[in-house]
Amino acid sequence: MSTSAGRRHVAHRLVQSEPPVLRRHANIVRYSEVDADFDLLIEKAVAAIADGDPVEDEILGHYVNVASLVRAVSFREGKLLEQAIERLSRANPDLVVLMQSIKLPLVKAAIEAVAGNDWRHLEEIRLDCEAPAKGSYTPDLIIVNRTKRSAFILDLKRSLASYWDTSRLEELKLKMMASAIVLPDWLYKTQKRLMVDTIGVAIVDGASRPSDHAAGVWALSEIDDLLEIDGAAACMAELRQRFGRRVQQLLETEARRALGILTPVAGSAGTFSPLSPPFGALRGGRRVIPRCEPDGETFNSDGFDASDDEASEPGADEDDETSWPPQRIRVGFARRLLDA
Repeated sequence: MSTSAGRRHVAHRLVQSEPPVLRRHANIVRYSEVDADFDLLIEKAVAAIADGDPVEDEILGHYVNVASLVRAVSFREGKLLEQAIERLSRANPDLVVLMQSIKLPLVKAAIEAVAGNDWRHLEEIRLDCEAPAKGSYTPDLIIVNRTKRSAFILDLKRSLASYWDTSRLEELKLKMMASAIVLPDWLYKTQKRLMVDTIGVAIVDGASRPSDHAAGVWALSEIDDLLEIDGAAACMAELRQRFGRRVQQLLETEARRALGILTPVAGSAGTFSPLSPPFGALRGGRRVIPRCEPDGETFNSDGFDASDDEASEPGADEDDETSWPPQRIRVGFARRLLDA
């Protein structure tokens, strides 16, 4: 039996071993199958979080390093979820995942159609992706099922808590739905004639709060149905749990340093010296908060630097109330009124 045939046999045995009553999809994945890849993704995310470079803050004081970690976690967790879903999607051979900073055009006609109509009335509308556009939208993932000729536009959020009761969620859905109208044409023209007949829009809440499919909101615990892979949601839950433990160790270590409690954290290796600085602190000397200084540039009516002309013309800075329009226009960062 060849290696590839052996893998197919093992996969087939795994699928058949699952009780039929619990099976919803033809494909299945277990955490043990993605353990090594997920551990690598977690290590890279944690390393990126720890490699912060905080700037001094008068309000946060010596807690600035803790705050920097928290901000980094919010960004890195989103990227981790994207990479993990891409890895899990390999368990379904019908799926194609696009995720490298794709920019879908926000075609003007598509925005107007979405803003002025119910989504159900737009199901048969497809627009040219090269039509006049007003900017672009970058989805986190586009998942295409080649067999069913369907596609999902996914936007992953570590938590939607900050989106409720604001206009941000509606603005996001408008962009996603406007992009969905041009996606079939965009896939055909940019992805080697990849064709789809059905487009779905899903905002995935990593915190898995109650979902609202009618409003396009899915819980991460429901990812099995989007990928058509049993066990995908369980793998994502385990990933977040392991990532959370590593993040909490980082935060506890940094909090102890900020408080001057330098005893080692349970489960961490090594001890801390009272002289060791917190991460990112004092690298290359004392940090200074950058300030915007006036650029001092002036331009004449031709657009060239007029600093030499001003130096050669006495009284050039004096106000001349009788001359209008002005011969020179000063352009630069905002200055104090007394310096104007």
